[in-house]
Amino acid sequence: MKTLTKELQDAISPALALDLLTEGNKRFVNNLKINRNLLQQANETSDGQHPFAVILSCIDSRTSAELIFDQGLGDIFSVRIAGNILNEDILGSMEFGCKIAGSKIIVVLGHTKCGAVKGACDHVEMGNLTSLLTKIRPAVDDEATVKSDRNSSNADFVEKVSVINVKRTVKAIMERSPILKEMIESGQIGIVGGTHDITTGIVKFYDDAMIIK
Repeated sequence: MKTLTKELQDAISPALALDLLTEGNKRFVNNLKINRNLLQQANETSDGQHPFAVILSCIDSRTSAELIFDQGLGDIFSVRIAGNILNEDILGSMEFGCKIAGSKIIVVLGHTKCGAVKGACDHVEMGNLTSLLTKIRPAVDDEATVKSDRNSSNADFVEKVSVINVKRTVKAIMERSPILKEMIESGQIGIVGGTHDITTGIVKFYDDAMIIK
């Protein structure tokens, strides 16, 4: 597998970037990972990196973007935070990744059975975690189909909140970053939200949380 160069990165469209991630996830699910020389990739990227994607995912130990999308060193910018929430620092990192470093797609990736989402559903308050969970609370409030057992013991409720949280984050990126919004609207980059099933390994992308021109 070739290490990404500026020329190879330039040849990747937002649509192709999504295809590369989709195909990588298929390889992961079928245990057909590409054989890479990671040390060689480390050497070849030592003077510069040209990742094709920025992926915002959770810190969950089972949701490593490089693994579940079968990508190597220098292929993606991986941003990880509990509950795949958004803040100014993450937005700035995305702006760097796309505007400066040339990435072609932003992925907001939630996952099933997310502990942070469960904490928000249960109104957990604990130290600095309290502030983080408040960023997920709007997704809890937006979920209107479940009328009873609106807590972490209700697996269906948790998964519905998780999906809403992903889609809210995709929307917030557009609303809070004029730089990224302009790049998305002009077709320079794409954006998509999805969920990683930690049981099957399969990533599902949402058509109603996708802008790829």
